[in-house]
Amino acid sequence: MDIVSTGKFLSLILRHKPEAIHISLDSHGWADVGELIAGIAKTREFNMGLLEEIVQTDGKQRYSFNEDKTKIRANQGHSIPVDVGLERTGPPEFLWHGTAEKYAGAIRQDGLIPKSRLYVHLSSDPQTAKNVGKRHGKPVVFRVLSGKMQKEGYAFYLSKNGVWLTERVPAKFLEEEG
Repeated sequence: MDIVSTGKFLSLILRHKPEAIHISLDSHGWADVGELIAGIAKTREFNMGLLEEIVQTDGKQRYSFNEDKTKIRANQGHSIPVDVGLERTGPPEFLWHGTAEKYAGAIRQDGLIPKSRLYVHLSSDPQTAKNVGKRHGKPVVFRVLSGKMQKEGYAFYLSKNGVWLTERVPAKFLEEEG
């Protein structure tokens, strides 16, 4: 049993395609744990112990259980419309976004847009952003003038796992790190 591939499958289900195992998420992104386990167990070995292990060992803290562990959801990163109860939060003066070099030209021109996700994902430090960018090729890091954005009325949210979210970042608020 491969915990990494099972974790990726869990992410796919809870963030993008719950229908892949014939379950649904409520309006806040919660899935019934029993239904989730039964659905995943149809295609691979899966049980509550394994689910708890994936949640506890996930380095990015992608998931949350409710208090009695009868429901689970992804903390952020959805491409399907859910309200995970994010509260508007004032950002630090600067945040960062890491991407691959092949996308940098479009970002310089159009800014950051969420594409298939609900929000643009931002990091609180340049090294994390660089690591994100490396996943897709040669990394390029943009510094986001988040303090200025907030002063101009843009909303920011901080997910439970420390990822900053906003609906978009216009190009005028981006500076490419050297």
